[in-house]
Amino acid sequence: MKVVFSRKGVDSTAGECAGALVGSTPVSLPIPTREPTPTTYGDLCSDMAAMAHDLSRGKLAAGRACHLDPDLDHRVLATRPAGWRGALGQASASLSHLENQRVDEGDLFLFWGLYRPVERMAGRWRYSGPRQHVIFGWLHVGEVCRIVDDGADVLGRHPWLRDHPHVRAGWNAPNAVYIASDGFALAGRRFPGSGVLSHAFRLTAPESRLPSIWQVPAWLDPATGGVGLTYHPPGRWLGEGRLRSAARGQEFVANIAAREDALDWIADLLGAHV
Repeated sequence: MKVVFSRKGVDSTAGECAGALVGSTPVSLPIPTREPTPTTYGDLCSDMAAMAHDLSRGKLAAGRACHLDPDLDHRVLATRPAGWRGALGQASASLSHLENQRVDEGDLFLFWGLYRPVERMAGRWRYSGPRQHVIFGWLHVGEVCRIVDDGADVLGRHPWLRDHPHVRAGWNAPNAVYIASDGFALAGRRFPGSGVLSHAFRLTAPESRLPSIWQVPAWLDPATGGVGLTYHPPGRWLGEGRLRSAARGQEFVANIAAREDALDWIADLLGAHV
């Protein structure tokens, strides 16, 4: 199995704000976009639309187009077509990297991003704590669909993808959608094919003031016999399980094969936070 640490959601560059932690529950805010999409911030469920507006100081307003991707939670939009399931789109250099790493059916995306605790004061959402990187969701790949031209070929097989931005005409090639499996087994346990964690998992090291300094498990750290991570050469591994995560790149791939310690760690992560 390959595990992809996939950077998603708003941050200081895309959207100029952070995702929200309501207590320990992550709320991923989609990035603004000029790419083809049918979805605006005003289409999102009321709490999410209000958070996007308030936390961005009005920049992510109701009428602005947003890139709802990955699309992991059916509750985010009021209506869903029959057969809907989780999906992730990717294109251009990021997709080429995934393909070069041979990410395919049976592999797992762990989605992470920049988050801050929030609170509601006087009817408005505001940040109430420091920035941190957290894992907020996952997608186990059931099918990879390459998008050709206007996406009609994929929509013919999966009409429920009609609202996904990556099946719209206008994307530069290559372009693809990763569709979640119906469910998967890991370390003797069963999990849904995709979803949002009920409690965020913090990647940022406990005492670090920089969100980008991660505390990583031994199976990932090359210094302890770990498998390493694409985009992260030796100079980024700081010792004692610390990693200075790359500021650029969206898809960081770890080839864990069948390592039991890695599979157990992922199963514990999902089991504790689903």
